Amino acid sequence: MRIVLQKVSSAQVSVGEKILGEIGVGFVLLVGIENTDGKEEVDYLARKISHLRVFADQNDKMNLSITDVKGSILSISQFTLYADTKKGNRPSFINAGDPEHAKTVYQAFNQALMNHNLKVATGEFGAHMEVKLENDGPVTIIFDTDHK
Repeated sequence: MRIVLQKVSSAQVSVGEKILGEIGVGFVLLVGIENTDGKEEVDYLARKISHLRVFADQNDKMNLSITDVKGSILSISQFTLYADTKKGNRPSFINAGDPEHAKTVYQAFNQALMNHNLKVATGEFGAHMEVKLENDGPVTIIFDTDHK
């Protein structure tokens, strides 16, 4: 699994004119899944993200987790995180998980985050979405379970 995490002051996702998910302080997660991903990757990343200390404490040090600040997560499926651009100018997505598998793992990941007492908003898997966010920091962190 690959995840691009961005710390935000607020964010929302919409499909067409309909807002599907909206959060205040928290994380936007762009979530990419490959066919080899499963429970081990889901559990590892949910635990890692729920305990990640990137919010400022009273001394303005990155020392608080999303749970500590009562933040929320906006989770967006993003197969393009597995783009291969080595050859030519058109990316290949052959390394991205097939949609049925990816959707199952994506839903399990969101549930795992909720099991860590996090509020999780989502977009629509496989849809063309518009994501708006107000980056805070900015803080952007990339997770890749192939490199844990």
